[in-house]
Amino acid sequence: MLGRALKAMRQFHNQSQGALANTLGISNSYLSEIESGKKEPTLEILNRYSTVFNVPLSSILAFSETLDGSQSVSKVKSFVAKKMLKVLEWISENGEISNDKKAVHEK
Repeated sequence: MLGRALKAMRQFHNQSQGALANTLGISNSYLSEIESGKKEPTLEILNRYSTVFNVPLSSILAFSETLDGSQSVSKVKSFVAKKMLKVLEWISENGEISNDKKAVHEK
């Protein structure tokens, strides 16, 4: 799930894999493997995502499937993370959210 979230974040910001890989200081193939879930990103790479996209690291880690805690807490975190991911992917696919409150109210 973390890889999907990172991919959605990149797409939301209209970044190509190559451009983001360069910014993060990793290879394009490694970024591809992270986004497809074949490889786990290091904490250092997640911290770079946090900086590049101005997103708290804790928000990115919410998508991690290996969260500590009891099984019921983990299930709740997983459920919330999946819902957040679906919203992020929907936004990424359907356009930007307007910062203009008037535009939101007119729709």
